[in-house]
Amino acid sequence: MKKFVEDFKAFVMRGNVMDMAVGVIIGGAFGKIITSLVDDMFMPLLGIITGGVNFSGLFYALDGQAYPSIEAAAEAGVGTLNYGAFIQNIIDFLLVALCMFLMIRLVGKLHRKQEEAPAKPARICPFCKMEIADDATRCPHCTSELK
Repeated sequence: MKKFVEDFKAFVMRGNVMDMAVGVIIGGAFGKIITSLVDDMFMPLLGIITGGVNFSGLFYALDGQAYPSIEAAAEAGVGTLNYGAFIQNIIDFLLVALCMFLMIRLVGKLHRKQEEAPAKPARICPFCKMEIADDATRCPHCTSELK
């Protein structure tokens, strides 16, 4: 049992597992931000653009009768085909995917700007004009002695 506990402790404390745990926690928080952006910012704008249409309230009663709401149909014991909720979920998915794409693209641009430090020019052999290591005393291509 002691060996099992030691192996488990070694597994949990490895860098990969800890990195994954941090990634899951950050991903959950990031997901909340994206969900809030979609629900609190984009969906009200979409509601204004579509004239206040509430897609999630669209349904078809399976008995062919008209009901004022899904709840009214449910109280009458009638099954409903809630196609509006499906449309709403598709819109939510597309908006979440768009927000994720834009955020990842923004982070990628910021990350690339940090990495774009000017590279030190390569050292060139004065005799054969081939690239050589900075600390080389002889050229590996033409074997000339370097200063």
